[in-house]
Amino acid sequence: MRINFEKELKKDIFKIISQQSSELKMRSFVVGGYVRDSILKRETKDIDIVVLGDGIAMAESVAQILKAQVNVFKNFGTAMIKYKDIEIEFVGARKESYRASSRNPIVSPGTLEEDQNRRDFTINAMSVELTPENFGQFLDPFNGVEDLKNKIIRTPLDPELTFSDDPLRMMRAIRFATQLKFDIEEKTFEGIKAKAKRIKIISAERIAEELNKIILSNPPSTGFELLDKSGLLSIILPELTDLKGVEEVQKHAHKDNFYHTLQVLDNISNGTNNLWLRWVAILHDIGKPATKKYYPAQGWTFHQHEIVGSKMVPKIFKRLSLPSNEILKYVRKLVSMHLRPMSLIEGNATDSAYRRLMFDAGDDIDDLMLLCEADVTSKNPERVRKIINNFTKVRERIKEIEEKDKIRNWQPPISGELIMETFNLKPSKQVGIIKQAITDAILDGVIKNDYDEAYNFMKETFKNLL
Repeated sequence: MRINFEKELKKDIFKIISQQSSELKMRSFVVGGYVRDSILKRETKDIDIVVLGDGIAMAESVAQILKAQVNVFKNFGTAMIKYKDIEIEFVGARKESYRASSRNPIVSPGTLEEDQNRRDFTINAMSVELTPENFGQFLDPFNGVEDLKNKIIRTPLDPELTFSDDPLRMMRAIRFATQLKFDIEEKTFEGIKAKAKRIKIISAERIAEELNKIILSNPPSTGFELLDKSGLLSIILPELTDLKGVEEVQKHAHKDNFYHTLQVLDNISNGTNNLWLRWVAILHDIGKPATKKYYPAQGWTFHQHEIVGSKMVPKIFKRLSLPSNEILKYVRKLVSMHLRPMSLIEGNATDSAYRRLMFDAGDDIDDLMLLCEADVTSKNPERVRKIINNFTKVRERIKEIEEKDKIRNWQPPISGELIMETFNLKPSKQVGIIKQAITDAILDGVIKNDYDEAYNFMKETFKNLL
């Protein structure tokens, strides 16, 4: 079987690699994901080349012709060329052995067969030879083409050995199943369940990288259900599995907040590819287990779960080595605010309530509204229609008030520096009280968002503090 490469630029690259294979007398093969995606007609910009010989020497030779920079990673025996929008990685064929306490392999040169044996899945073990005399020759030792046709994720060798050697492959299996909409073959999935605890030896960064790819898939809930069934989710994100289950007292039952969360995640994924907004959907209810209470007159309550949940976010981000900068602040803020717009949907909210929401949300108000709409998961179509319609009215009111009052990302016209200068004050609690009073007066409509009115209000406030 021969694989036809569609893009002319890539054909040129393969031709150059083929020429250098002849020049250096080393057989070369394009392997793994590029071959898989070519068969599936999926676009890919990553090309992996395996060389029977010195992969770094091959990379340097190709880079010289392309007039491209080559990055060499001698510790791993690999080299990378970035050419236009394509990344090409070269490595010598190798075999690997592992120790029980580490996923870092002991690597030594190997044959093409040994290199293919170490691949994670049959669909990633296919290769195409680039050596001139066999250019385009397709090699498929584990019948990966059939697994592609049947939409199956399967390991080439014994699954438990494969996952024990490199536990990250368990996350990759679920990621590929989610992205490609494939099934994980039964024996392979049983291998994941058997070795799930071994994921603990993988770095947080690599786990998060795979998890983020699952989150960016559509629908992401497929991946999270597989993570849950495999036992991996309770290890890497126990706060989510803690949401599972329904408790009933005196015929009062709450919804299963785990499956509700997955539905919210799918809902929001229909409207955005923003990874961090999808993370907000995942984490928005994590405070519920800690706040769950039952009252005979009310039923189940989760008072202030949004506040409790927002305080849990930094610990989760730290554990998974997720960003600790503005992204963390964004996720925390939206988790803490996710109930706020719901209080406005009855239609009797004041302009002041809208101004405060817009002031607190700032530029993230649109993301907050998208989250709130995604959070509607009732099985009653009429109720869903009514709530979404009300949210549409809230959006319209927000737009009207923004055009009138310019509150989004607004800063009070009186600064703390001006307050200190006017009244000869040093930085103090008193300055903060005055500044907050001005802010509240504008948001509550007591005074206009105007320098003169704010200045006069500042003087009156200071008098009252004396």
